[in-house]
Amino acid sequence: VGNLLDDAQEVRQMDVIGDFAYPLPATVICEMLGLPPEDYRQFHEWSAELVEFFGTGIPEVDTARRTQRSLLALSKYLRDVFAQRRQHPKTDLISALVGQEAGDSLNEDELFGMCVFLLAAGHETTVSLIGNGLLALLHNPEQMKKLQSDPSLIETAVEEFLRYDSPLQSIARVAKEDLEINGKQILKGQVVRPMLGSVNRDPAQFPDPDRLDICRNPNRHVAFGFGIHYCLGAPLARIEGQIAINSFLQRMPDVQLAGESLEWRRNLSNRNPLSLPVVF
Repeated sequence: VGNLLDDAQEVRQMDVIGDFAYPLPATVICEMLGLPPEDYRQFHEWSAELVEFFGTGIPEVDTARRTQRSLLALSKYLRDVFAQRRQHPKTDLISALVGQEAGDSLNEDELFGMCVFLLAAGHETTVSLIGNGLLALLHNPEQMKKLQSDPSLIETAVEEFLRYDSPLQSIARVAKEDLEINGKQILKGQVVRPMLGSVNRDPAQFPDPDRLDICRNPNRHVAFGFGIHYCLGAPLARIEGQIAINSFLQRMPDVQLAGESLEWRRNLSNRNPLSLPVVF
């Protein structure tokens, strides 16, 4: 975080998404997996194609073709890494997963699927948490001043950012049996898409749900899911968000938006601005 902010302070401006919110979690997940952090830009291109494909409803043919090319390139890259770790294990997550291949734990395809999932999920949503959180503060200057004057509020603040503008707006589930929800019949095998962004603005659960309140308590949001599908990376995302946002506000106390017109990601699930230019 310090290195990224050092670079920005020299020029007194930055794109929060491209220069900060993306490189930070992407570098962290690369280091955890044992992949060269300098390759994160290539991983971003591959990951962005996957997210676009899965998050745009019925994708267009060109989107599917681009995603296929990215997936094949990523497959070759990771399978080469797997082969290297089998011969020369390290203390990284890929080495640990490769070690689980014995017996019936993980086969080659499952190992690939798990690493792709960790690589994409390990940074895409945290980009949104950091970007959306800082944007929410810029739109609510009184809340930003409160957090700047008392950095100890960052834990409840990050929970509120997750609720207020959820990084993941929806998820998909498959019904295991016939059921009825609020008078709607759902048949076994049908896909259900819970809208997390809507749940997190439910007035029955959250008083004044459209107001940003960094001290909100209780805050039983479902930005990380719920139950057995609760996000595996929640503790990592929380601490990345806490460190990134607090450090940013302390280093750039007079930060302002460089423009009001923002282009948002066209995606049913992942939500964040494509860029967030600021000056300080």
